Amino acid sequence: AGSVSAYVSRAAKLFNEMDKTGLTITATGNALTKAVTSAEVIKRRFKGLHQITKLDNQEIVDEYEPLEEGLEKVTDVRHVPCMVITLSKEPLDKSDKGYQEPLDESLVEEVDPEEMMKSRGRGRGAGRGKGRGKGAGKSAKGKGKGKGKGEAAAVAAPKGKGKGKGKSKAEPEPVK
Repeated sequence: AGSVSAYVSRAAKLFNEMDKTGLTITATGNALTKAVTSAEVIKRRFKGLHQITKLDNQEIVDEYEPLEEGLEKVTDVRHVPCMVITLSKEPLDKSDKGYQEPLDESLVEEVDPEEMMKSRGRGRGAGRGKGRGKGAGKSAKGKGKGKGKGEAAAVAAPKGKGKGKGKSKAEPEPVK
């Protein structure tokens, strides 16, 4: 449970600092899309990565103990999709049905580790204060425009369904 950028920087550490030749990304359930995204970003950051993707189903059995005496245990069996993505600098088994050869080098944009560690200006705490909308500064009561009472109510138009093409109530329709 992390951000794609965290997984990419971890991969950079494995490949560059720790001189590893490969890594494995494993995901189940809702994390599958993040795993695929992470693998694709990593493949576009490091040249010559071979990939094997394996899909599987995991059976998860939950057993619930009854709160009251005399009741039976309840078991719940769920089948959760599971994915294992292996990325390697060394050639993998090309006969595997989930094999993907390395991307064309023109599609890979290698980024040096120092640049990868820099913040890209997004994320938490962008430094623009708390998002409080577009108010007109601090006022005695309320925020922004509203249907409140006060000076504005005397100037405002009578309540209705807004502007439209309909006839106004002051002018009755002519009878033919």
